Amino acid sequence: MGKHVDYYVSLNSPWTYLGSARFDAMAKKHGATVTIWPVDFGSVFAVSGGLPLPKRAPQRQAYRMMELKRWRDHLGVKTTLEPKFFPANEVPAAKCVIALREQGRMADAIKLAHAVLTGLWAEEKNTGDPATLKSIIASCGLDADAVMKAGEDMADKREAYTKHAISQGVFGAPSFVIDGEIFWGQDRLDFVERKLAS
Repeated sequence: MGKHVDYYVSLNSPWTYLGSARFDAMAKKHGATVTIWPVDFGSVFAVSGGLPLPKRAPQRQAYRMMELKRWRDHLGVKTTLEPKFFPANEVPAAKCVIALREQGRMADAIKLAHAVLTGLWAEEKNTGDPATLKSIIASCGLDADAVMKAGEDMADKREAYTKHAISQGVFGAPSFVIDGEIFWGQDRLDFVERKLAS
């Protein structure tokens, strides 16, 4: 039987985007079950020493851009380095992903999260705009009106998910927690795969 992965994501994170397709394939290959946790990393940073991008030192911002270019080229994943709508308001999309998760539709929740990330980082979409989000939900083969409606009541769940992430020691996105062990960042997916194969 495959292992279980708790998958902590930000729907604004380029690193979550860059790892999304590889993680999907990896989980399927090893028969892993996955629980997605779309959390508020602003709140996570506040208690874990992280800083939002605009508040980081210029050297760190410059290095982040170099790393994005390196990983984009290394992986061959279509990526806009400075998307027009970054950072988007991720709250509506996160609440829709949470609604699907709460309905027991985990595969749909993960599919939508990854579609939102692709919209932001590869397709220049304003994923925080309700009409745009609705079209992304529909493109996943989901009932956009129903998902948007269900998402309206998920603010408390997102807050609870965020507190849970903090309690588990999660401090950055993406994070993969397997058997209590944290793997932070898409650049740790080789280690995630080894863990899933063990």
